[in-house]
Amino acid sequence: MSHALPVPEQPCGIKLGSPCVGVAAPYGEQIHQEVQDYYGKRLQKSEDLRTNACITPARPLPKAVRDALERVHEEVVTRYYGCGLVIPECLTSCRILDLGSGSGRDCYLLSQLVGERGHVTGIDMTEGQVELARKHIAYHMDKFGYQKPNVEFLQGYMEKLGDAGLADESYDIVISNCVINLAPDKRAVLREAYRVLKPGGEMYFSDIYASQQLSEAVRKHKVLWGECLAGALYWRDLYSIAEEVGFSPPCLVTASPITIGCKELEDIIGDYRFVSATFRLFKVPGSSRAGPGQVIYNGGIVGHERELVFDANFTFKEGEAVDVDAEMAAILRSSRFAEEFLIRDGGANAAAPQGCCGRGVKEKICDPFQLLERLAAPGPACRPGGTCGPSGCC
Repeated sequence: MSHALPVPEQPCGIKLGSPCVGVAAPYGEQIHQEVQDYYGKRLQKSEDLRTNACITPARPLPKAVRDALERVHEEVVTRYYGCGLVIPECLTSCRILDLGSGSGRDCYLLSQLVGERGHVTGIDMTEGQVELARKHIAYHMDKFGYQKPNVEFLQGYMEKLGDAGLADESYDIVISNCVINLAPDKRAVLREAYRVLKPGGEMYFSDIYASQQLSEAVRKHKVLWGECLAGALYWRDLYSIAEEVGFSPPCLVTASPITIGCKELEDIIGDYRFVSATFRLFKVPGSSRAGPGQVIYNGGIVGHERELVFDANFTFKEGEAVDVDAEMAAILRSSRFAEEFLIRDGGANAAAPQGCCGRGVKEKICDPFQLLERLAAPGPACRPGGTCGPSGCC
């Protein structure tokens, strides 16, 4: 349990003072307990958050997703704290795991999109959130017209999915919505996600990233932990951890700015910048790795029939041939997207960049802060999937 002593409320509603500033850095179980207390006791609704880190908007939603959101119980939506919506494409009949599922909003959305043949598992360490999510299973299954539940909610830690009974290679997709920053051991989270993914599976997740390595003072701050900032990963470290675990190089999808809006917290944070970013990681089998290729999108994904914005570097239009590098060719060849594309070996763009720092016809955007600048720049090409590559990616 938390050992923090009560202190007076400050103007922005954050409890500051000796229990929050200057304490020994919380690690392991202490971090877990502090976060559980923050999300299970202090926060009663999303408006209680003191920064926009956990409620930043995602890219525009397809109509099917908007309609699905309207069918989710109001209490589930109100008690959810995440970075917009984390909903990838091409989900029919998939098995999906949601890390840090909270009140279950994303799980109930996904329940509709995978259909009755699919399955969604939510896991969260906060008992109150898991109980709230479970309370509404019958309501949602009745509303969706399902004969039996296709969702389940487990209490457990995303660093220890095996303890919750989750087997190797049992899921098509792992999602996570602004919670990996709350984990003390990010490598363990990615290792576990990699373990439970099937070959060709995807980890699709939004989270908070820092512009540089955080100081000890920021990492010590309990409120900043709860607000998703003190545990934010330096964005470059995601690339090294993903490679170490075995994932393909991260595909940066989109980015949104983080604002603080609290003078006390701004003073502690200083010059550090934060961004909410969505990435895709794929578990690509070695047998799928070859050279660059040329792909043609057939337009078969519901809600993305004419155009699929895969990430900040690749947009696929129906019937249009696109040269892709070896990494993207391997991803499309091995994943659930394989049937949605005609994939040919070779292609004119044989010199396309490999991974984050490659040099080629178009350099990849891999820095989420740089993507923010590109999105803010005038001109229709400077958007996710556009053609305005940065002058220096890494």
